[in-house]
Amino acid sequence: MQTSISKLQEIDRKHILHPTTVPSVNAQEGPKIIFSRGEGVRVRDINEKNYIDGVSMLWNVNVGHGNEELASAAYEQMTAFAYGSQFYGFSNEPAIKLAEKLGEWAPGDLNNVFYTSGGSESNDTAFKLARFYWQKKGFTNKKIIISLTRGYHGVTVGAQRATGIEAFRDFSGSGDPNIYNAKAHLTNAEKGDTSDQNYASSVRSMIEELGSEQVAAVILEPIQGAGGVHMPPDGYLEAIRQLCDEKSVLMISDEIICGFGRTGKNFGVDHWGVIPDMICFAKGITSGYFPLGGVLMSDAIKSTIDQHEDVLAHGFTYSGHPSACAVGLKNLEILERENILENVISMEKVLTDGLKYLENKHKYVTKIRNKGLLAGFELMKDPENGIPFESPIQASSKLVEKCLSHHLIIRPFDFEEGMNIIAIAPPLIINEKEINEIIDIIDTSLTELESEWNDL
Repeated sequence: MQTSISKLQEIDRKHILHPTTVPSVNAQEGPKIIFSRGEGVRVRDINEKNYIDGVSMLWNVNVGHGNEELASAAYEQMTAFAYGSQFYGFSNEPAIKLAEKLGEWAPGDLNNVFYTSGGSESNDTAFKLARFYWQKKGFTNKKIIISLTRGYHGVTVGAQRATGIEAFRDFSGSGDPNIYNAKAHLTNAEKGDTSDQNYASSVRSMIEELGSEQVAAVILEPIQGAGGVHMPPDGYLEAIRQLCDEKSVLMISDEIICGFGRTGKNFGVDHWGVIPDMICFAKGITSGYFPLGGVLMSDAIKSTIDQHEDVLAHGFTYSGHPSACAVGLKNLEILERENILENVISMEKVLTDGLKYLENKHKYVTKIRNKGLLAGFELMKDPENGIPFESPIQASSKLVEKCLSHHLIIRPFDFEEGMNIIAIAPPLIINEKEINEIIDIIDTSLTELESEWNDL
């Protein structure tokens, strides 16, 4: 018997605690949308309303919704051998083949993988492996991890402490005392310019103050995603790579959003020719069709850990899940066969042109940025003089709600005073007509809101 819509809403309201949602609102009102179907860049709710998915749900549905090849890959693997552990030296064919394929996708000698179920687990794993690597090299005090403000690395205990967003970092009072947050994107300071006014907050200064013999790794996103789609300044990633080499510190690239074509390259770091020591991945590896993540590591790290003669005291039940790995393999096949990265590069210009149109037409739109299909812009009361909207206005959230009323899903960021950032990151299969539809909806929504904002 089919469950009524009202009954589903009531069950959800009473029994589900939603992530990154206001609990009191959901407890009173229930879910905002209950999705039922998806096809390409569009999704449908149980009321038969269609929406353009302007953020690939959570930056992850790279090849779009309703892809039957990915569903078939999961079905075929699940009917043959759905699950098998990688504990105790066990393995399975999809996990082995995917590991080889990932080595082909990754830069440099990042030919080795430890599988996880998702991004937070991947980043926590990278922290552990970095510390363990230095321990095996005889540097038992190298435990500190340095991350960046506005970086987002997940919500497990270690990853959440590394996240440079205060609300997440402080949640429940949990934290790793060996994780520090440096100010992001201080290129000159990272190159050694001590006259930089923010030098004391730089990664370089922290390493010097703490002692390089104490610091295991630096973690960063090539392009910050959930922190507000912040692009690195020219030379920044190269400066961090050189700094890590100079100080004997590992460089970890969090590619959970940027990886697998989102920016028009295999991985975000590829835009700058930087080869990190580890790459953390999840999301786009399966286009969200199956939970899967992992850490790619250099040959040097793998060969060092290979010398360990006791049990590696780390692992997840679903590490190397055969069905997930089968979906990951098929997903990479689709990305290559359908030339989807080339489509991303083509659509980057279309999206950028659309953002320029919005900026030129609407006086509150400013600071547009885009790399591939990872884009953002800001809303300010007076962009010319750098005056933000006052916090009660909640300009970004209001625009997102207005766009939702016009059947477009995009995402706001307003976790800091005066911050009103909008993120756009549609599935990588999107075409020009669909991008223009996104821009038209944002255009209409801004026009409807501006009469209200003009009176402020």
